[in-house]
Amino acid sequence: MQRYILVRLLQSLVSLVAVSMIIFLLGRVVGNPADALLPPAATDEEKARVYRAWGLDQPLYMQYGRYMGNALRGDFGESWKWQGYTTADLIKDRLPATIELAVLALFFGLVVAIPMGILSAVSKDTPLDYGGKVIALIGQSVPAFWMGLILMWIFAVELEWLPTSGRGGPETYVLPVIAMGWFQVAAFMRLIRSAMLDVLDTEYVKLARIKGVSEWKVIWKHCLRNAAIAPLTYFGIILGTLIAGSVAIETVFTWPGVGKLAMDTVAARDYQVLQTIVIMFSGIYIGCNLVVDVLYAYLDPRIRYA
Repeated sequence: MQRYILVRLLQSLVSLVAVSMIIFLLGRVVGNPADALLPPAATDEEKARVYRAWGLDQPLYMQYGRYMGNALRGDFGESWKWQGYTTADLIKDRLPATIELAVLALFFGLVVAIPMGILSAVSKDTPLDYGGKVIALIGQSVPAFWMGLILMWIFAVELEWLPTSGRGGPETYVLPVIAMGWFQVAAFMRLIRSAMLDVLDTEYVKLARIKGVSEWKVIWKHCLRNAAIAPLTYFGIILGTLIAGSVAIETVFTWPGVGKLAMDTVAARDYQVLQTIVIMFSGIYIGCNLVVDVLYAYLDPRIRYA
């Protein structure tokens, strides 16, 4: 077991290093980072001075080595656009808003998807089941940012019930949470429906019904408990996916999170902050996958020997 965990941990570290190398090189391929620091009319002497100050006159492998060495000490450098702010400070200020949005979207997805998935499985091949399939199809087909724009147009522009953007009172959370969580509603519902259908055909469920156990107890206690393995697996990685996928929703609703900060850094060509955000998002996603793999090994011993 320890060997399996060690191998998966090393694989995760290699993946994270590979991501850091790719994003670091891409930031240099698309243009010279010094262009974001210098005015268009800068002289060669001014350019050389900036290159020396930021270490941009060194070979790429030395620049990368210095960046990673500082990152391991918790120093991700200073922002090139927002002078006087470090990369860590900018992300630290925005991260709570992103986590709030991701957790609420995940909660919304679970609260809506669990009863819908159960009802769809219990009412197989009925209008209720077909309606659930349509909702799942729409949820997984419509991009989150498009769902956000539609919700904004209906409830903020036409009906004027909710604000269009910003982070403030509870009403500002409604539209971005629904837009971000609707895909999870569809995904969770399909997983729960499929797992419930498999469990409903098992012998112990038939035996429980023969013994006279009430239907609600059969479904909510016996069936749901055994059908929860696949959704729980998905639950283990979806939080990381939500955090990493917050860019579009935060941009649409002007939500002051890390996703919106990433878009601002792209527009400002602040590669120092952007590469740190991408590495952080990648680390969260890889970490969630690592936790799920380890839990799998505990749940099914066959996996650790595969």
